[in-house]
Amino acid sequence: MPMKLFKLVLASALVAAAPATVLAQAAAPAAAATQGSPSKLVLDNSTRILSTLEQRRAEFTANRGKLEQFVSGEFDSMFDRDYAARQVLGRHARGASDADVKLFADALADSLMRRYGSSLLDFNTKLRVRIKSETTLPRGLGVKVASEMLRSGGEPIPVDYLMRKSGGSWKVFDVMVEGVSFVQTFRQQFDNELTRKSIRQVAAELRSGQMQADAGR
Repeated sequence: MPMKLFKLVLASALVAAAPATVLAQAAAPAAAATQGSPSKLVLDNSTRILSTLEQRRAEFTANRGKLEQFVSGEFDSMFDRDYAARQVLGRHARGASDADVKLFADALADSLMRRYGSSLLDFNTKLRVRIKSETTLPRGLGVKVASEMLRSGGEPIPVDYLMRKSGGSWKVFDVMVEGVSFVQTFRQQFDNELTRKSIRQVAAELRSGQMQADAGR
C-alpha cells in the first residue's frame, strides 16, 4: 500500500473506524446486530464520522483547530489510550506508575493527532467499510472486529480492531492495517528511546514535538 494511503487509513482507524460509506454485509456475525456490540460500534462510528466530515468539511479545512477538536473527541470516546500505551511501552511499563503511563498515553495521542489527524480530510468518501467477523481473543482479552475498506479500482484493505471492555464500554486498544499493528509499530519505534530515557522524558519530547510518532510506512 502506498505510504500516503497507509497513513490515511491509520488516521481514520485511530478514531475507531474509517470515514467511509458503511455497508452492512450478510457475512457479518449475528452479534453485530446487537445494540452495543463491538462490530456495531465500529459501524455506527463510521457513519457518524463520515456524516460530520461531510457536513463540516469546509469548516475543518479552514480551521484545523476545529478538526483537531473533533478528532480528539472521537479518539477519546473509542480508544482505550492508557491500556494501549501500556502495550506500546511493553517491557518499559513494568513497574511504571499509572501517572507516568498516562503522561505517555496523552503525549502519544496528541502526537498522532497532530501528525495524522488532518489526513482525514483527504479521504475519498466513496470508500466503503465491510465487517467480516467478530471473534473472541485468547485468554479473555477482548474481541477482534475484522473489517475491510473497499475502494474503487483497488484491492480491499484489511483493517482489524482489537477491543476490550473498559468501564462497561467496548474500546479499541489496537488497530491492524494490512496486518501491521499500531501497538507493535510504535513499540518498535520507542523501544530504543525508552531504554535510554525515562517514560516522562519521552512523553515530554513527544509533547514538545521534539519527537514524533511515525507510522513508518
